[in-house]
Amino acid sequence: MSKTDKPLRAGVVGAGVFGGFHASKYAAEPRAEFIGVFDPVADHARALCERHGGTPFESLHALIEAVDILTVASPAMFHHDAAHRALQAGKAVLVEKPIAATVEEGEDLVSLAEANGVVLQVGHQERFVFDAMGLFGDLPRLDTLHARRMGTPSARNLDVSVTLDLLIHDIDLVLALAGAAPERIEAQMMADRGGLADHVYATLDFPGGLKVTLESSRVAEARDRVMLMGYASGDQVEVDFLNKRFANEGKLHLDPDFAEAPQAKDSLGANVSAFIDAVLDPKARSVAATGRDGLRALETALKIDAAAGSHSRLE
Repeated sequence: MSKTDKPLRAGVVGAGVFGGFHASKYAAEPRAEFIGVFDPVADHARALCERHGGTPFESLHALIEAVDILTVASPAMFHHDAAHRALQAGKAVLVEKPIAATVEEGEDLVSLAEANGVVLQVGHQERFVFDAMGLFGDLPRLDTLHARRMGTPSARNLDVSVTLDLLIHDIDLVLALAGAAPERIEAQMMADRGGLADHVYATLDFPGGLKVTLESSRVAEARDRVMLMGYASGDQVEVDFLNKRFANEGKLHLDPDFAEAPQAKDSLGANVSAFIDAVLDPKARSVAATGRDGLRALETALKIDAAAGSHSRLE
């Protein structure tokens, strides 16, 4: 951005934990001006603006009119409404994962963004950690992948299954690595609240022979986020997302110092920065998840829930 360009006016929908994270990134970003936030709970919006500046808007419509770019960080069931209104108004949107609560809603957002020629990006932050490691590089064929993402009980995101809450991070990474949708999905629900999965285990088969097992819980005794990948060359890589380290037992060209890279230290900040890059320069290189990437992750997550007998969300 040149010295004569004005900063992009940025707003946030949702004054929860992630809304606060996004607001802080915009407030610190020289290419953006944090305008404010809308949240139906006015006290939450005021508290966020006291921390990060900006104005607590009284309506979503008013916020959309006041901004150039918008982060949607509300509960998943409200993603579609806010993102749809903003995209229809020609505003670029970064929506936290999952892109929406249903495939139909996700398809609508992708179609609307493409029709209006505006950026739609999804908050799959782990991509930036993978990129810093070098795992999106020119590597041997991936044969097996086992991912475990365990979380302790929390009051957050209880409107969706653990598949849409936590496991969707690994689903997005798997789809990005595989470059295709799974041919077969089997799953079982190992813990639930009224049919909504809190612990799920799934196996996925992909074209070309890639075998994947995924497990995630939000009722575990301790947090644990690990991925083990086996390559046709015989190499194995084990990634520890919590401690930001990996074990490279072969000779793959990965960066052992990746944890010091800015995009690994602050993957959410890297995603916000990539979003602004895309708005200012549509040809900018990025590993960020597009709207279509987010839609594919949602489709796969909902298929896992269906195979496990879980509801996709609370009605």
